[in-house]
Amino acid sequence: MSQANVYAPPQAELSNRQNETQVIDALTVSDGWKRTFHLLVKAGGPRLPNLQALSGGERFKVSFNILGFLFGPFYYLAKGMWKKALSLFAACLAVLIPLSLTLEYFGLDALANALGYGAAAVFAVRANIDYYKKACLDDNSWW
Repeated sequence: MSQANVYAPPQAELSNRQNETQVIDALTVSDGWKRTFHLLVKAGGPRLPNLQALSGGERFKVSFNILGFLFGPFYYLAKGMWKKALSLFAACLAVLIPLSLTLEYFGLDALANALGYGAAAVFAVRANIDYYKKACLDDNSWW
């Protein structure tokens, strides 16, 4: 008589990649976005658990958006993600202002001036994932 292991972690349902592919193909977005969304599905969805399975170029395509880096919250607004634009902008301000003041107090003005690049990187790294969640998963929440 075999018993199930009560200490084993629960098994999640496997996502239906064919269904996700059909949803992506039916979207009214450019072919470039469709390719990015297919790579996100291949990487395991918004949390990217299988990111290492992608090639280096594919990982960069999935995990960095140059327009998000250059335009930050304005890029989010253009894509219709105003809630996330506001929340990420507020979070960046809440972290950067005290950190910048602290660094300037200790005489690290150059490092304090460079913190803006960190905020831009937050938008660049999140942009593709957030747009995927909005377009494919109908998740346009605040966070």
